[in-house]
Order: sequence, then structure tokens, then C-alpha cells
Amino acid sequence: MRNKNIYSIVLFATMIVACVPARKFEEIEKKEKACSEENAKIKAQNLAYETENTELQAKIEVLNKSIGRLKSDTALLGKSLRMKERQYDKIDALNIRIQNQLEALQKGSTIENQRLMNDLNATRLELQRKEDELNRLARELQLLEAQLNKKEATLNQLSADLQSREQRVKELEDLIAKKDATVNALKNKVAEALLGFKDKGLTVEQRNGRVYVSMEAKLLFPSGSTRINAEGKSALIQLAQALQDQKDLEVLVEGHTDSDKLVSSTHPKNNWELSVLRATSVVEIMLANSSIDPKTITAAGRSSYLPVDPNDKAKNRRIEVILIPNLDELYEIISK
Repeated sequence: MRNKNIYSIVLFATMIVACVPARKFEEIEKKEKACSEENAKIKAQNLAYETENTELQAKIEVLNKSIGRLKSDTALLGKSLRMKERQYDKIDALNIRIQNQLEALQKGSTIENQRLMNDLNATRLELQRKEDELNRLARELQLLEAQLNKKEATLNQLSADLQSREQRVKELEDLIAKKDATVNALKNKVAEALLGFKDKGLTVEQRNGRVYVSMEAKLLFPSGSTRINAEGKSALIQLAQALQDQKDLEVLVEGHTDSDKLVSSTHPKNNWELSVLRATSVVEIMLANSSIDPKTITAAGRSSYLPVDPNDKAKNRRIEVILIPNLDELYEIISK
């Protein structure tokens, strides 16, 4: 019976070792070690009891042979036997208690194992949820990184475009400033050349990047005529000589009349023709007395349709020499 109990204890301990997790295994191993130690003590006691029992059996055989002689000691032997029986009863009770403890331990280990398994499953599910969340965040991060890289590339391109535009703007500003300075210098040069005609119906102005030299008709022409008088010719010669060394400059000569209708059977027949012929006369004088390239000068008639003062006909009868700087370089920068 005792050997069977010991075998059950060892078998149960082996099953516990195979079933529980490492942490719980250590606790159970400690309990099993304690049980093993206690069992070893019991085995030692059992062995001692068995040895003692063997000796007693030998004594009983001897006593049986000499029962006659030992009847007087029967009472003492019975007492001793009863003591041994009580000891055996105690051993049986101890074995029963150990068995109960092992059963309780087995039952407790099963419950604990189930609880640990539930905790493990819950932990596994939580880890899976966190892993799924991490994967989702990783995908979102990759998407954000792709968007960021795209935006960064766009930003770099925009930055490059901005730098290019800033460079173009600077070039334009520098060129415009240069043109403005050139036009201003041209205006001052023309104004200085025509300074003697300042109070004789001649003005020099700078507008919209151009220089406008306006000469009233009374300075240049007799009434209704296209022939330039001596004073007007002198003014035009000085103007032409002031312009002949200018590069990248176009000259537009415009003739303007008042609103009074001109009807004649001879030339000029009307205000359109009068304005064109007067402009042509101015161009001829300027070209004949300077080295201006004829390709850079144009004669045009505006008739009465661009008055400077609707209430002053004398001001409307005029020649305007418009000095236009060459803006090809500026247009080239703008068109890039």
C-alpha cells in the first residue's frame, strides 16, 4: 500500500511538471520537493518499522516456541503489540493525509493551470490586437511618409521655381531700373538739347517708360501747311542730333490736328492727310540732318482723335515725337 502511494506521488509530480508553466512549475517543484522530503522521512520510518516488525516476528516465533516460558510476559508483549498497532494506525493516517494533500494540490494546480491558460489566451489576444494596431499604424506611417516625400518633392520644385522666378524678377527689376535710368537720361538729354524752345510750345515728358517730345504746330508749321518753318526746323535738327547716337531706340512721329474739319480739293484734303503729311515732313527733316537709322523711325497720322485738351485747339494741333526704348531683352526675360 505504501509503495503504491509513493508511486502515485511520483507520477502525479511528473504530470504536474509537464502541465504547468515555468513560473508555476518552480512553485510546484518546491512543493513536490517538500513532499519528497516528507515522503523520504516516511519511507525511512517505514523501513525502520519494517525492520522492527521483522525483528518482532522473529521474536514472536521464538516466543511461540517458548510460549510456556514466556506466558508471564504475554501481557507485556500484548502491550507492545498494541503500541505497534497504534503506530501503524498513525502511519496509515499519515498516508491518508498525504494522499488528501496531494489530491488537493492536484485540484489546485488544475484550477491554477486553467486560470493561467485563460490569462495566456487573453494576453495572446491583446498582443494580437496590439500587433494589428501596430501594423495599421505602420501602414499609415508609410502612407504619410509617401505623402510627405511627395509634398517635399513638390516643395523642392516650388522652391526651385520660386528661386528661378525670384531670379527672373530680379533680372526684370534690374533691367527695368536700367531702362528707367536710360529713359530718364534720354529725357534729360533731349530736354537739354531743346532747352531754347521750352517756352515756345515744346515740352519733354517721361511716361510709361517712354519719352514724349510734344511740339505745338505753331512752332513748326504755318496755318494749314505741311512745310516746316525755320525755327521748327532748328528744333527738329537739334532733336535729331541728340538722338542719332542712341542705340536700341525706336522713334515714332505722330501728327495731330484739331477737330475743325478740313475740306480741300488739293493736298492735304482732310485732317487725316494733314496729320500724316506733317509727321512725314518732320521725319524727313530729322533723317536729312542726322545719322538716325531710317529703319528705327516711323511717321504716323492721328488726325483729331487723340486730343490733349478738348477745350484748347491750339494744343491739340501738335507733333509728338515718341522715343521708345527697345524692350526685346525685357520681353525675352518675361517669356522664359
